[in-house]
Amino acid sequence: MNKENNTISTFDNIKNEVLDSIDSFIYAKDLSGKYTYANQALLDLFEKKLADVIGFDDSHFYDLVISKQLKINDDLVMNKAIRVESEEKNFIKAKNETRIYKVVKKPLYRSDGSVDGMSGISTDITVEKKLQEQVSNQSYLLDTMLNNIDAHIYVKDCERTFLYVNSRVAELFGDKAENIMGKKDTEILPKEIAEHFYQSDKQVFETNKKQVIEETTHHEDGDTFHYISTKIPFNQPDRLPALIGFSSDVTELYKLKEEFKKLANTDPLTNLYNRRYLTEQAEQEYHRAKRYSLSLTVMTIDIDHFKSINDKFGHPAGDQVLIAVAQQLKTNLRKIDILARIGGEEFSILLPETSAAAGMKLAERIRTEQSNLKIVGDWPGEIKLSVSIGVSSFLSDDESFDTMFSRADKALYQAKNYSRNKVMYL
Repeated sequence: MNKENNTISTFDNIKNEVLDSIDSFIYAKDLSGKYTYANQALLDLFEKKLADVIGFDDSHFYDLVISKQLKINDDLVMNKAIRVESEEKNFIKAKNETRIYKVVKKPLYRSDGSVDGMSGISTDITVEKKLQEQVSNQSYLLDTMLNNIDAHIYVKDCERTFLYVNSRVAELFGDKAENIMGKKDTEILPKEIAEHFYQSDKQVFETNKKQVIEETTHHEDGDTFHYISTKIPFNQPDRLPALIGFSSDVTELYKLKEEFKKLANTDPLTNLYNRRYLTEQAEQEYHRAKRYSLSLTVMTIDIDHFKSINDKFGHPAGDQVLIAVAQQLKTNLRKIDILARIGGEEFSILLPETSAAAGMKLAERIRTEQSNLKIVGDWPGEIKLSVSIGVSSFLSDDESFDTMFSRADKALYQAKNYSRNKVMYL
């Protein structure tokens, strides 16, 4: 018998030694809530000896107004025989501080199956919860920042899966961010758009270097959008290679740029090209004609006696005449022809792949059509006019476009000096 008692005693000592070596707080209570067991970690927490804990309830060790979840959990275990896994925020009197615990509490049963008390284990997760709270706060702050930046921000891996999108991307794709993350771009976007964007993604993955590119998309409704995208390699250990993308919508800026470009190349009154644009395009056509032995013709057109029209009817009427002449000239153009207003009442037409004979024929038609114009407006009577035209074509020994343009100019002055309302060729 003594041997059996010694064995039990030895086992209890080992058990207590094991439980006392655990950092978690292990305890048992009776139905009145008084402690029947506490391991060393709990005694250290309460700063008490075992005799000062056994037979005492939680009111001696916790502020139960703050630690109300503790009482709720104990009641569930002992009064309803429910196993509880929960978190508790407990104020420890001995430490004068609040700590957070992950608790598991289970009912203890008598031999007849009725509840006799409870056992529990509590693990201090205060530091972990603070870290989680910090991470959560930082994540919320980061999300708030990223969702309010005027840019489309996203993370994609090399298998084309979205790992993150901000609200601007979600809005662009017409879905919630959580429905986009975890899906491939081909599942979210039309195939041709997904492939278009992936071309620049591949540059990042192949070079492992930052890429800055202009990207353009054409929507089904006909709208075109322009983006400046910066894509940066984003590599993490044991993860697929990824990239972080920042795409800014520069559609309005692009439109403004195009408008400035148009203004730089366009005459504001007639909406024709200006002399600058004609000269740029003419140099290109000259070199093409010279290289491939192609024909090229240019004509200059001047409204006869335009000053007298201004003097008689006023400058607003003169502007209407210029607009009417320009509109009539447009009716004779092919897509490859370039019509420009190069001076006050002077126009020029560049005719690629056009022979001298074809150019003269067109010039005569233009002269006739302009003579038939009758322009009416807020002035008495109607304005009739005529034009003089000089024509020149590319010659193999021309040194530049200016050479043939100068001949057209000389031909124009000959037409004006001859009788006006005439076409001359040089």
